[in-house]
Parts: sequence; C-alpha cells; structure tokens
Amino acid sequence: MGKFDIFNKFNSSVLIVNDKKEVVFTNNVFKRVFSDFEGLKKFSHKLDYNVYALESNDMSVHSPILQALASPQDFSAYVIYQTASGNYLYFDLNASKKGCYTIIFFTDVTAKIEFDNLIKDNREFREKITTLEHENKNLSKIKQQAQSQAMKLLLLNNISNIIRGSIDSSKIINSALNELSNLFAGFKAYYAVYSKDMSAYIINKSLNRKDVGSKITFDKETEKNISLGKAFSASCMKEYTEAKPFKELVQRVVLPIYHMNKKLGVVVLLTKQKTNLNDAIEVLDGVSTQLGNAIIQAELYEKDARMVKELTAALKELKDTQLKLINSEKMASLGQLVAGVAHEINTPVASIKSNNEIVSKLISKMSDENTEILKEINSIDKEAIERINRLVVSLRKFVRLDEAELQEADINKEIDLTLDLIRHETKNRITIVKNYGKIPPIKCYPNMLNQVFMNILVNASHAIEGEGTITIDTVYENKSLIVKIKDTGCGIKEPEKIFFAGYTTKGVGVGTGLGLAISQKIIEKHNGKIDVKTKIGKGSEFIITIPSE
Repeated sequence: MGKFDIFNKFNSSVLIVNDKKEVVFTNNVFKRVFSDFEGLKKFSHKLDYNVYALESNDMSVHSPILQALASPQDFSAYVIYQTASGNYLYFDLNASKKGCYTIIFFTDVTAKIEFDNLIKDNREFREKITTLEHENKNLSKIKQQAQSQAMKLLLLNNISNIIRGSIDSSKIINSALNELSNLFAGFKAYYAVYSKDMSAYIINKSLNRKDVGSKITFDKETEKNISLGKAFSASCMKEYTEAKPFKELVQRVVLPIYHMNKKLGVVVLLTKQKTNLNDAIEVLDGVSTQLGNAIIQAELYEKDARMVKELTAALKELKDTQLKLINSEKMASLGQLVAGVAHEINTPVASIKSNNEIVSKLISKMSDENTEILKEINSIDKEAIERINRLVVSLRKFVRLDEAELQEADINKEIDLTLDLIRHETKNRITIVKNYGKIPPIKCYPNMLNQVFMNILVNASHAIEGEGTITIDTVYENKSLIVKIKDTGCGIKEPEKIFFAGYTTKGVGVGTGLGLAISQKIIEKHNGKIDVKTKIGKGSEFIITIPSE
C-alpha cells in the first residue's frame, strides 16, 4: 500500500503536488471527476475563481492552483471548473502543506450551488409572479376604468353628433335619453321641463311613455341638489313625490339641464344597477351643458322656422291676392269695355243689317245689267255683318264675368273661340294646326281657361318672326285633360323665370310680366299644372294638365 492510498477513501477529489510542481498523486474520485486531466498546467487553465479576489496583470494571481502552491500556509478558495463538454462544476478548494507536498482537496458543491440557485431563482420567480399579479390587478382596474371612461366619452360623442345632426329639440332629447339608458342599464328615463311657475312637466320619455305630460315634484333635498346644477345619484324608493313607491331600492340618476343661469329642465334615469358616478360626473356635466345649449338653439331655430313659414305663407298669399286683384280688375275692365263696344257696334250693325235686307229685296225686283254687281256687293256686306256678329258673341263669351262657379265646357270649342279673337295676330302669317282629340265635357271655369289659352297663343305668335306654325293638341287620358300648344318661335332664354310675376321676355312697355303668372294661378285653381319645354331657335311647347275629377 502506497503512502497516499489512504486518500482513495476520501469522498472529495485529492491532488498532491510536490515542491517541484509535479503531480505525485490523484485519488480515484479526482480521476473520475477530472477524467480529462492532462497535466497541472492545462488543469490550472480550466480552473478559475468564482469571483476574482485581486486586480493584477499577473495571470498567475488568478489561478487557484498556482495560488495554492505558492501560498506558505493553508489556502482556501471557491472555484469553477469547465469540463470538456462545456459544463461548469463548482468546488470548495482547500490546500494544506505537508513537508514538500501540497495536498489539495476539491469538495464538489455543484449540486448545492445549483440547488441554492434554484431556490434563489424560485424566490425571484415568485417575487415576479407577485409583482405581475399586482400589476395585473392594477391593469385590470385601469382597463375597467378606461372602458368605463371610453363608454362615457362615447356617450358624450354620440350626443354631440346627435346635436350637430339635428335641430329638432324633441329628437335630441329622446336620443340623449336612449344613450343614457343604454350606458347605465336604465329601465326608465325621461326629461321634465320647468314651466314659468317652476313646476316640472314630463315632455320626453324613453322606454315608458304613459305619463308624458304629468306634473312632478321632488323632495326638498333633491330640489336643492338640482339647484346646484350638477349631476348626482342616490338610492330611492320613489322617483318623485307623486309617484308610487318601488318594491325595492333603485338608483336614481338626476341630470339638471341649465342654460346660463336659467333652469330649463331635468333628466331623470332609473336603474337597478349600482352606479358609481365619481368617474362619470364630469362626462354627465358635459352632457348637461351640451343639452342645455342644444335645447335653446333648437327652440330658437324652431321659433325662427315657424316665423319664416308664416311670413312665407303670408307673402305667397299676398302675391296670390295681388295677382287675383290685378286679374279681376283687368277682366272687369275688359268686361265693361267689351260690353260698351258690343253695344256701340250692335247699333250701327243693326242699321246696316236692316238696310242690307232692304237692298236685297230691291235687287230681286231689278232687271238691268247692274243687278249682278249689286247682288255680289250685298252678299259681301251680309258676310261682313255676320262676322261682326260672331266676333261680338265671342267677346261676350270670353269675358263671362257671371261664371263664378264650375261649369262643364267643351275645351276644343273654347280654344276655337280664343283663336277667333286672336285671328288678327295669326292671319296670313301663322299656320294653326289643330290635333283635337275626343274630349268629354270638362268641369272648369271656362273664361279663366280662355284667358290662359289666349296668353299662351298670343305669346307664341309674338315669338314667331315672319311665318311659322302653332300646333295645338288636346287629349284625354288617365282622367285628365292635356292641352299642348307648340310654336316654331325663337324659344325662351330663362324658362325657369317665366311664371314669376313681373318677368317678361318682351321689351320695356310691351309686356307686363303678369300673363303667365296669372295663367299658372288659374291652372293651380283647377288643381292642375303647367309646364314648358323650350329650345333656343327651335321654339317652345306649353303642356297644361287638368284632372277632370
């Protein structure tokens, strides 16, 4: 047995080096643990301190083996060894001097170190988990707050969009009530407006409308809070003094609506959900302000709109009355003129007619050669007298001032009557094409319609320079009379203005600009319509449609 064999019984690795730095012994544990041992020099390079104890440029200072051999007394260190596979082993190194030998013990503490590291890592991991759980709770709380705030901001944004998109106070309030009900899970919501005596009346309601118009009063504490102008909520058994009590406590959210310092009304929302208003109060106050401004603006707009509507109606009525007065005066004057002219014409015509009959009788008794000439003259005079009579009759029919009630009339004959009266405008210049349909008697004001036909036909003849054509079509379809009057004139530059009173396409002093405006009113009086199609240089077409029922 060798003198160092006793070290084979040790559980620790043992390395014995003499004073010449020669390895004289390694026990079995050392050989097993450091199986790649090839010599002290290489071994010392693989062995290192876990923590450098010194700062020095001398590399030997950083070698535990070299330090153990150089130390004059016992030496201890905590070292790391890197195996050929790249793993690290941890050892407690203890060196003792025995004569010329240095006995170095390597106690493996790798498992302990790893265990300690695991415990440390586990502790750090647990600390991180605790921190993360805490942060997660905070994040969840922040997330809930953010979601709640986002929903409230969405409410404010939605109400803002409603206010911008509408000028109807009722629609604005109802939409706001619906948004608030959705946000706070309300089962009832309404808006009560304050009257002059400061009594509140429900005027708008969401979810339940049966008590709209009811007068309500609140307890003194609630009225005191309302007077502060801030949103508030509280549990209650009654929504207002006159209401029946609930079977259980409910949450009542009250939102006073003010404009400046004027109390307009109050929004009341009832919910079974426990509502915390701490983070919603700012948003609800914003809703209150916006609703106050919107209600005032909507009321002002509605008031202005009503005034504009009334003024527009009054102006229209005034214009209609003006046109009626002008037309009535015109027709009355025309009637008087025609009556006078007809009387003045009838007297000499009667004399001429009587003389014509006498001459006719005398001619029949004559036998000289001039008889034929006299007969021809007499025939021409007779025809002229008949034409004058027809013209007088037409004039009288045209200005039938006694026709204030609806009468049945043959429109084709009425148009012919009008054409007779304007023959001087069309004679030897304009060709009249009549495409009359089979028209049943139409209930109408004939004298008024004749005035329309005359206005259009005279305008058409004036629009034709030189020779041209006026085409008249009448048709009865879908229980309506349709009259189309088309000319080959110069067309109309601004057709959209021709029915405006005072607008004329004729020269100054030639046209009054009232003819077509009056015509349109006459057609409207018949519940019909008048349209125009025109093309510059090609002509115009007026289309009159009158329902027969």
